[in-house]
Amino acid sequence: MSKLLTVFGATGQQGGSILHYLLRRPDILKTYRLRGITRDVSKPAAVALEKAGVEMVQADMDDKASLRAAVAGSNAVFAMTNFWETGSAEVEVAQGKAMADAAVGAGAELIVWASLPNVTEMSGGKLSNVKNYDDKAEVEAYIRTLPIKSAFFMPAMYMQMFTHMFKPKPNNDGELVFSVTWSGRCPLIDIRDAGKFIVPALLDPNKYNGKRFTAATAFYTPAQMVESWKKVTGKEIQLGEASDGAWGQGFPPDLLEMLKEVRGLISEYECYGPTGQDDLDWTLAQMDDAATTWERFVQDNQPWFD
Repeated sequence: MSKLLTVFGATGQQGGSILHYLLRRPDILKTYRLRGITRDVSKPAAVALEKAGVEMVQADMDDKASLRAAVAGSNAVFAMTNFWETGSAEVEVAQGKAMADAAVGAGAELIVWASLPNVTEMSGGKLSNVKNYDDKAEVEAYIRTLPIKSAFFMPAMYMQMFTHMFKPKPNNDGELVFSVTWSGRCPLIDIRDAGKFIVPALLDPNKYNGKRFTAATAFYTPAQMVESWKKVTGKEIQLGEASDGAWGQGFPPDLLEMLKEVRGLISEYECYGPTGQDDLDWTLAQMDDAATTWERFVQDNQPWFD
């Protein structure tokens, strides 16, 4: 009988992308049955996954009893949380630890946790307010103490964010301007590729026990991103600098301060710290399906400016 893989956030960007990708992998489907966890199994995305062959189960990350029921019988669990739903690091840590405890309680062999680096430690305390990174790192540290094999999916900035939030916009003169708050290189991932990064751990939990997968295609400078937009769309695009507030319009002051530190995280530490490029090179070498490049993403998401 095949094993059971349970995926949290099944109708969101990470979990949904993983399930849709795994449904196209015959080798995974020979090894695992797929279960998706969501708060609302009646939503269209959940219904579509059910029709595609995913067992859909309702659960609430704040309800430990529902989590235990959701992962019952699981051999592997993909667990993730969304800081932006509550803006609370404490809530996210509690949810992450509860999912990990549920996976252990179910007797699962493997948990794959959507983690991120501890920015406070990485920066020597210089950046101590990037809560959505540090809280995931806290859950990772907790998981490493548990009696379960583990692997860690470390996603970069989503390319999808540049289709709306950070998309080049016309200035007062009608010129398209890509306004950024950071300098240097930023790692990017087409989040539809998420499943590609966790397949190695799913197929060989022993080999990849405790390993981190740096989930990015490459590190890109703003100038490189602009060049791809210009090449694909034929539009002239200027590179500009946005104010700190451009990242946080509509956010409360405490979260705006956090977003300001994200600029330093990218500019000074390229999100992953000094070993980021080596870690990415190792990750990409483990994968059997190439990640989507930024230029390919730009091509796939036309039209951009019509």
